[in-house]
Amino acid sequence: MKILVAHNSYQQAGGEDTAVNAEIDLLRQYGNEVIEYRRNNLDIKEQSRLSTAVSTIWSQRTNDDLQQLCEQFNPDIIHGHNTFPLISPSLYWFAAKRRIAVIQTLHNFRLLCPQAMFLREGKVCEDCLGKLPWRAISRRCYHTSTMQSALVTSMLGVHRSLGSYRHQVSAYIVLNEFCREKFIAGGLPQDKLHIKPNFTAGFQTPNWLQRRGGIYVGRLAEEKGIHVLIQAYQTLRATGQDAEIKVVGKGPLLDEVRATFGPQYLGPKNAREIGDLLQSALFLVAPSTCYETFGLAAVEAYAAGVAVIASAHGGLNELVIDGVTGLLFRPGDKDDLTQKIAWANSHPEAMLRMGRQAYQVYTEKFTPEKNYQQLHHIYTKTLNDNGALHAN
Repeated sequence: MKILVAHNSYQQAGGEDTAVNAEIDLLRQYGNEVIEYRRNNLDIKEQSRLSTAVSTIWSQRTNDDLQQLCEQFNPDIIHGHNTFPLISPSLYWFAAKRRIAVIQTLHNFRLLCPQAMFLREGKVCEDCLGKLPWRAISRRCYHTSTMQSALVTSMLGVHRSLGSYRHQVSAYIVLNEFCREKFIAGGLPQDKLHIKPNFTAGFQTPNWLQRRGGIYVGRLAEEKGIHVLIQAYQTLRATGQDAEIKVVGKGPLLDEVRATFGPQYLGPKNAREIGDLLQSALFLVAPSTCYETFGLAAVEAYAAGVAVIASAHGGLNELVIDGVTGLLFRPGDKDDLTQKIAWANSHPEAMLRMGRQAYQVYTEKFTPEKNYQQLHHIYTKTLNDNGALHAN
């Protein structure tokens, strides 16, 4: 197939950017022709506020750029990932006008929540689910700014009214059943929602020898629950319990992490280095206070044969099978997390057994081969449906 991939990269690359790049590589490995249409949020610094506001709601540049690319490449499918804010939903109207099937992967909850994570003041908030998110303006949910929150809300309001999300997108990809249910509740047509998780290429075949302690891999930010892990770690240390937990990543809570974990804070690492660290860990901690749409670090842990201690909500609650591939704890509850880590450290054989089960789940569901089969099926079905629609 010939696929045009559209993605608005973030100022600080994260799991979504990693997933997009991995999927592009996967498509090419299986012989598909892929051309990329990229915008980068770093470009916002070079634009006026008015220009950014206008392009967030409707980007004429996207139309012009895609017109040129499609004349040269003539894609079968346009596959959108992040379109906020520079690409904009004008992507969907361009594709519909050209009668090109457009598939949108929903990596976060931006279509339902301006803040994108259903998180307010450190706690889950679904006040805007299924409604026009006007509350986000008075609460300054996006970047703690009334004006920016109003802009995102306006974008959502305009394109809901125009039917951009319901009618102009051929199909959506969501990452699990949890996300599918949220988007149905938010008003998207359920027959357009297809489940396909992210994947990881994995590492060397795991061995379960000489493993000990825990590891955290991710952004050092409140929504990822790193502050909950800090509190749990401090309690473990204060009570004289084993508290070997390595931390990998960077983010706004870096100073607090350094002060708490000392030499166990390892800084940001590349994929190979993370794989090596996972191979020696007994468990990974995924303490997100927000709804994770997926949890790529958890799947990377599975690929390394590592059990996961995770918050019992969102995509993590669906991914981690309590007592089988890891342990679940009450989201944001430092005492419950402390108890789960203490139990894991005192029951290494049980955690190793869960790690083996986690690896089995990885081989069954999250390999590149499995993922390509799912993606190819979605593409084929969407092309067939799109052709039938245009024929009528």
